Amino acid sequence: MAAGPDAPRGAPGRAELRADCSACVGLCCAALPFSASADFPVDKAAGQPCTHLREDYGCGIHARLREHGYRGCTVFDCFGAGQQVSQATFRGRSWRDDPGTARAVFDAFAVLRQLHELLWYLDEARSLPTSAPLDSDLRQVQEETAQLTRAGAGELRAAEPDRLRERARPLLRRASALAREQAPGPGRDLAGADLLGADLRGADLRGAELRGALLIAADLRGADLRRADVIGADLRDARIGGADLGSALFLTGPQAAAARGDAATRLPPALERPDHW
Repeated sequence: MAAGPDAPRGAPGRAELRADCSACVGLCCAALPFSASADFPVDKAAGQPCTHLREDYGCGIHARLREHGYRGCTVFDCFGAGQQVSQATFRGRSWRDDPGTARAVFDAFAVLRQLHELLWYLDEARSLPTSAPLDSDLRQVQEETAQLTRAGAGELRAAEPDRLRERARPLLRRASALAREQAPGPGRDLAGADLLGADLRGADLRGAELRGALLIAADLRGADLRRADVIGADLRDARIGGADLGSALFLTGPQAAAARGDAATRLPPALERPDHW
């Protein structure tokens, strides 16, 4: 999918904000920590390479991650930050070949992932026809964010992603409200609601505000979530078989991958169906 209308030069669209592991030096496998849990079988400290990371930066158990207890790996997405750090910020230099750069590489990855995720939301907001009144403001934040992603390691270290997120937050909320106003359905306000394990089978959630809602293990089979705002909603183990999220607002790949969908689940065109469904 292309970037929004009249996108700033160089601002990536959602089609470009996807991980390309073949162009990355295994950053998510080395930079990030994880703890023994339902998502990982062991503890790993930040900066410590995973024992399954190969010399070519591929994963030795990629096709069997869930079988080996690495479910968390199958729901993670860097939004393309890995290849940006590897190929652009550090111009192909690897933390493994040049250990002195490791801390800077890992720090840049952490910042860029936040910026790329914000770009995902901004691009989607600008793609909504109802966002026309906000386009100038959305474009400005998108442009500043995109410019920062092209900065050097030193500038990234001093970057403040929170400042950009704070500027974007009211714009994204307004873009959501404008889109949901046009949606048929009850438009329920469930922002931040505790819906853990809730039975929402077949629920009419068109135009609902589900921002930040706790939907862990909720049963959403057959639910209609068209134009529902799910930004920040926790969908881990939510059952979404047959649910319609085809026009859900601000749904990300990690959210979809954390849920339990099937062949009948409808996703937005910008998202790929998770392999483990």
